[in-house]
Amino acid sequence: MARKKKTMDGNSAAAHVSYAFTEVAAIYPITPSSPMAEETDAMAAKGVKNLFGQTVKVAELESEAGAAGAVHGSLSAGALTTTYTASQGLLLMIPNMYKIAGELIPSVIHVSARCVSTHALNIFGDHSDVMACRQTGYAMLCSANVQEVMDLGAVAHLATLKSRVPFLHFFDGFRTSHEVQKIETWDYEDLRDMLDMQDVADFRARALNPEHPVLRGSAENSDIFFQHREACNKYYADAVSATEAYMNKVNEKIGTNYQLFNYYGAEDADRVIIAMGSVCDTIKETVDFLNARGEKVGMVSVHLYRPFSAKHLVKVIPKTVKHISVIDRTKEPGALGEPLYLDVVAALKGTELDSVPVYGGRYGLGSKDTLPAHVIAVFANMNAPEPKKTFVLSINDDVTDLSLPITETPDTTPKGTTSCKFWGLGSDGTVGANKDSIKIIGDHTDMYAQGYFFYDSKKSGGITVSHLRFGSSPITSTYLINKANFVACHNPSYVTKYDMVQDLVPGGTFLLNCIWSPEELDSQLPASMKRYIAE
Repeated sequence: MARKKKTMDGNSAAAHVSYAFTEVAAIYPITPSSPMAEETDAMAAKGVKNLFGQTVKVAELESEAGAAGAVHGSLSAGALTTTYTASQGLLLMIPNMYKIAGELIPSVIHVSARCVSTHALNIFGDHSDVMACRQTGYAMLCSANVQEVMDLGAVAHLATLKSRVPFLHFFDGFRTSHEVQKIETWDYEDLRDMLDMQDVADFRARALNPEHPVLRGSAENSDIFFQHREACNKYYADAVSATEAYMNKVNEKIGTNYQLFNYYGAEDADRVIIAMGSVCDTIKETVDFLNARGEKVGMVSVHLYRPFSAKHLVKVIPKTVKHISVIDRTKEPGALGEPLYLDVVAALKGTELDSVPVYGGRYGLGSKDTLPAHVIAVFANMNAPEPKKTFVLSINDDVTDLSLPITETPDTTPKGTTSCKFWGLGSDGTVGANKDSIKIIGDHTDMYAQGYFFYDSKKSGGITVSHLRFGSSPITSTYLINKANFVACHNPSYVTKYDMVQDLVPGGTFLLNCIWSPEELDSQLPASMKRYIAE
């Protein structure tokens, strides 16, 4: 089935797909999830209809705790309700999440996963917020890129109605939520084809209603609480099969290959990385690079993280594997290992892969960039005579010596990809102009396009760097541009502060937006910049 292509970011994709299944959206803004709620509100204001012929009712509460309470109440009254959040906002929802899951009320929370403040505030992406929700009872479905947000967002809404288990659909904050990509979008009629209206009718029949009163939210003593708590087990088994079934429906409809765990790489791989989120596309790029030169490596992308299906994981891992590395985008101080690592170790226990050594690593905390060079280091570590069992990526750990050595920094982007970097000042219009540029390229040419915009926590006045890629092949490089064909500097004061021309490939173009004359330019540019350009 051919779908309409459109250039958008992950937040827009989540808003587009969730609006179809939503009757009420209870919202409260928090970076980087705010655009999801904003776009839902904008669609409602335009009178866009959901699958039930209704305009979504949007209510902004006083906090994320209030939004979660409104979600619980609205669901209990029989309205399909959605919310969007991240980080501390998600943590405020946890008490209500326990109740919603305990009462088996289907719903979806879309989360642009973001760092939780610890020693310092950080507004950027990692998985520390969603990992705090593991025992709430919510199913957890992860999307690795903007296209998956569009496709698996639908799976979350469909599977929750079928299984009655509420879903937390998450994707990496900023790296996916704000990355602009050319993707295929859902037509609401295609979503309607997959929706079982009997599931909707059953949900509404369970709503609190004085015409058929039920007891909910009671207090139980020790004589029966345990028994009732265990009674939910079959619903979580059903959630696994429901998610798989709807992934298969999506695959059948649009020709994809979504699985609970997707394997990518050599069929006879001897080393495999298991990961979750946007880093998976970077690992795939690196796997292609290494396999092309004769190595045998692969990777597993985790989609359904909760409930965790051990048999589905074991099924996709090649039986030739000799080493496995699991990388987590979170840190749990004092634990024996990070969450995904411990889940994988437990899943392999007692299987034919029981004897395979498993190593655990951390990466990407607070949106720390993870490059193909770091992925190569993970594969190299597995080949070492004495591999590090615990390691960190992207940083120089000179305290506990957990870093892996970088041996090479290859360019793994698809051939023919044009890369551009634009250095600007917050609120000077550079980011907005580049968003428009990449959308024009994506929507009005046959080329694939990707835009990512790096900036700090300041609303204005801080440094911004826009990273644009476009080309004839799909772009899966979920990391910052290190070598560009074109570099532009929109603030002349940067020439003495940052190394910009060093980002250029040989023969690349450097554009400096300034008011200096040629004579003044010669005196204003630092010697190191002029030397690099001359060489």
